[in-house]
Amino acid sequence: MLHKLDWMTYIMIILASYRFTHLIVFDKITEFIRNPFMKKEEIQHEDGSTEIKKVPKSKFGYLLNCYWCAGVWSAIFLALGYLFIPTIAMPFIFIFSIAGAQAILETFVGVGTKAIDLLSAAKKRMD
Repeated sequence: MLHKLDWMTYIMIILASYRFTHLIVFDKITEFIRNPFMKKEEIQHEDGSTEIKKVPKSKFGYLLNCYWCAGVWSAIFLALGYLFIPTIAMPFIFIFSIAGAQAILETFVGVGTKAIDLLSAAKKRMD
């Protein structure tokens, strides 16, 4: 099967894995999956201030909260799906890869927009 893997499909699986991982770890829509495995903990800083953070209750909670961990498992899930049930996996890989590429592009556009705003503000202060 791997000998039939072309570069475009490989790039699609990479992008799909990126987006699927982000969906699991960060997106609000999947928060209901993460919440049962997380607890709120009060963190005391040296300056006396406190902060409430969500921390994992278990190793599974850590998996759902760790980008690197979830990335490995999402890559395994998508790669095995492609290898063993490609007719089912490919539509998901296709959609997630488009969303992953869009997310990467949006990150660059967002950074560019913020840089332009920062430069505009600096120019106004100089005038």
